Amino acid sequence: MSAEKPEAGELSLPQAFLLLATNDKDGEPDVPQAVLKAGLAGAILAELDLLGAIELQGKHVRATGAAPQTDFQHQLELIREKSRPHTPKRWVSMLESRAELHRVYEGMASLGIVDHVGERHLGLFKTTRYPEKNHAPEAALLEKISAALGGSAAGQGTADGGMSPSGATDRRITALVGLLYSAELLGKVFPGADQGRARELAHEHWASRAVADELRMIRLAEAEAAT
Repeated sequence: MSAEKPEAGELSLPQAFLLLATNDKDGEPDVPQAVLKAGLAGAILAELDLLGAIELQGKHVRATGAAPQTDFQHQLELIREKSRPHTPKRWVSMLESRAELHRVYEGMASLGIVDHVGERHLGLFKTTRYPEKNHAPEAALLEKISAALGGSAAGQGTADGGMSPSGATDRRITALVGLLYSAELLGKVFPGADQGRARELAHEHWASRAVADELRMIRLAEAEAAT
């Protein structure tokens, strides 16, 4: 698989996922923390895959030996150094991290995309929110996602309901659509999106499938704990 680097000024998949998963006004995630962490972990794997640093070989994720520049060097080194390979789902579980959530948010804050807003509780910072500051990056993402879904999100789908020509060649956006679908976020971002097409993209994308599998296991564990 050929490597695909983000264009100048383009958000990484983890940044794009968190931006779309966060309420623009209040800066709170639109999904529970467990979903947010699993989705971010899947987005990191997807980013490393697009960069050509890792790939799926059979049922396991393996490092390729390539050394691209990435903001997710720590995760790449973990994959490289493991003596035994793991499945994508296992890596999603291992890479889930609250600290990584804040690191990616803070990276977007440093770019002026979101604001860092701390809320005080008894004189201490209790929570941190990241409301949108610059809508342009998200607007560009939404336009590309709409094109990838054949414009269905805007009510202007293609005749066959498939992807538009531009969306068909944008592997970053199709990966993002798959991740959003697996995290049950696509319907919130695009209420009128072609869910059938999004389901196909998620199924075809191994990192998105891993997110869905991890969230399925989390829900099963929660259901068992509640009984």
